[in-house]
Amino acid sequence: MITRLVAGLAGLAMLSACAVVPTPGASDHPAPRHHTPKPAPPAPPPVVEAPPAPKPTTAAQAGVLPGPGFASFGVNPDGARAALAAFRLSCNALQRRTDTSGLTQAGDWSQPCSQAAAWPESDAANFFANQLAVVQVGDGKAYATGYYEPEIAGSRTPAPGYEVPVYKRPPDLVEGDLGDFYPDLKGKKIRGKVQGGKLIPYPDRGQIEDGALKNMKLEIGYAADPVEFFFLQVQGSGRLRLPDGSVMRIGYDGQNGRDYVGIGKLMRDRGLLGPGQLSMQGVMAWLRANPAEGDAIMRENKSFVFFRELTGPGPIGAMNVAVTGRVTVAADPAFVPLGAPVLLQLDRTEANGLWVAQDTGGAIKGSNRFDTFWGAGDDARTIAGGMSGRGRAWLLIPRISAARLAEPGGQPAARS
Repeated sequence: MITRLVAGLAGLAMLSACAVVPTPGASDHPAPRHHTPKPAPPAPPPVVEAPPAPKPTTAAQAGVLPGPGFASFGVNPDGARAALAAFRLSCNALQRRTDTSGLTQAGDWSQPCSQAAAWPESDAANFFANQLAVVQVGDGKAYATGYYEPEIAGSRTPAPGYEVPVYKRPPDLVEGDLGDFYPDLKGKKIRGKVQGGKLIPYPDRGQIEDGALKNMKLEIGYAADPVEFFFLQVQGSGRLRLPDGSVMRIGYDGQNGRDYVGIGKLMRDRGLLGPGQLSMQGVMAWLRANPAEGDAIMRENKSFVFFRELTGPGPIGAMNVAVTGRVTVAADPAFVPLGAPVLLQLDRTEANGLWVAQDTGGAIKGSNRFDTFWGAGDDARTIAGGMSGRGRAWLLIPRISAARLAEPGGQPAARS
């Protein structure tokens, strides 16, 4: 049936072709045949890209690899001695803290801290080589900035020329750990105040500067220069040089819970700063030259820091122990156990060597992100203000921790 039908259709086609008579004067070429266009091929299925891998939120998620031997870093003896002293100072707090990085467990630091207490300072380098293991978190690519203890003009009481309030922590500032409600958010803080039975955001920088805390009797001093005080807040501690020449030391005592915004990057992205103005000194010069615009830009950093007077050693870091210039480094505790030693190899040679993570910072977030502390004075201000170093970083953790992470299933490999 199918064969016959095909043959009949073929004959009909031939007959039709033979019956075509050319029109006089027309081209001798046969008329073009009209073919039914072939249907377009089906469109390829859309390419569905896999969603990007979630960004690691802890060192354990970023992955850990063993690092080189400690001796290969060539840490100088003075640097090793200073780091050993800072590590000893941190040990009590280090052993009490819950490590949110996932690298160490309760009790892991007991032996290193016990050994550090009696270890001879003349042999400090061997302490780190023998008692701790070098590991790399993630890809090990580091970025480091600097901070210092500024000294600015100030007064304990308001007076002409001293009109910028330095506030202590307000009693209505409430702080909570979101991990108490959601275990996955352990270590994440929320701050605000209770109003009408609800937790609401605390006033931001602009609101505080406009008088939100006025008449609460929170002033512990007054700064002379709003720009200098802004940067003292960024540093987290400092000194007020009083009119009689004495010094009042102030240290971090809380923050209003608003996100920190680095105004240097903001100004660079807006084209306000040229290549030679990207240091702290360059930012300050622009703010002074453009006071109205500068005030508005500083208010874009809604974070506001509260202080307390320090009467003992200081400044005090996040571990509630005194920090040390050229030894202390601020880090993100989700990626570095606070109290752990850190090795840096950067393109800024001043920052190379052995540090101890004793502090944190609002802008210091993520894997291998550090803020190096340089102490007080003009040299510290110059180095810290221009510090922007890139290179590699390693952590020193107890050998028992490193061995456990190296076991099958103990730790995912570092991500590239």
